[in-house]
Amino acid sequence: MITRPNHVPERLGLLAASAMDPFLTEQLISGEQVHGGVDLAKVVEPLPEDDARWAVEPLRGLVEDAMFEFEDDRTRADAWLAPRLHATLRLTRREAADKRLWNHLALAVAPDYVAWRHLSGATANRPERRIAPERFRGAADRQCFSRLWWAAELFRNGPDYEPAETACGNQDLIHTVLRQEAVDHRPSAQAIVRLLKTGRVTTGREINGLCVAINAAGATLTYDVIGPDLPKDPARMRDWVAEAESAPPVGRHSLPQGPDEDPVPEESVAALTACFEDLFVTAPVRGRKSAD
Repeated sequence: MITRPNHVPERLGLLAASAMDPFLTEQLISGEQVHGGVDLAKVVEPLPEDDARWAVEPLRGLVEDAMFEFEDDRTRADAWLAPRLHATLRLTRREAADKRLWNHLALAVAPDYVAWRHLSGATANRPERRIAPERFRGAADRQCFSRLWWAAELFRNGPDYEPAETACGNQDLIHTVLRQEAVDHRPSAQAIVRLLKTGRVTTGREINGLCVAINAAGATLTYDVIGPDLPKDPARMRDWVAEAESAPPVGRHSLPQGPDEDPVPEESVAALTACFEDLFVTAPVRGRKSAD
């Protein structure tokens, strides 16, 4: 298994996908040897030095703690890391949409974590172990770190990360739902998590079927009418981002607090939970008997 690069930058930067090609070597993808880091630093666009958010040390601390704590069950690291990554790397959604930031975090700062978490096992059809390149520079629902940050952003309930922790504890949920537009509607996201917490929806097939049903019904149902949300105050997010310099390190044994935004109205979550549960009855779940 690869280790951290010899040269780890002190600050985050922006790394274009095209500049990553020479460093995504067969040795790296197979988890055998990491790049040195010095040459990679030459193709990174720096971020403003007066912004404390770009410090790498807190992020390295998180991934190292995750690798130590969850060595015996690496998928569990997602639920632990997602809220803490979000609370440590305080970004606006516009900043988080810049893939170059996540490229740099994955390849320059923590390629050892990407390998630790996503190095696949050998199979009969593919005897070699490999890391899928999209874990370094892929879409938001696939890239190692962006998928966790966005899951925490979309599933948190105001400052409460507990729903995001629940969502990230289910690999099928975060992989499937992050590609759905409905999850950007806060009451819909909370309703999906509630169905998961109550055990109404559990397996990957059930989650996929529910998402298909929600998207199909969305053509005729308007979820923000069934479950209206409060208007967001962008100033609260800006204040939270601005407080990054004075924010203490996130706790390892208790969840941090997110932006001080109003939680989702309970009546909206309840209405959409009932709506989605009805949709799930006839959802196309592979292998489920029609009588169910």
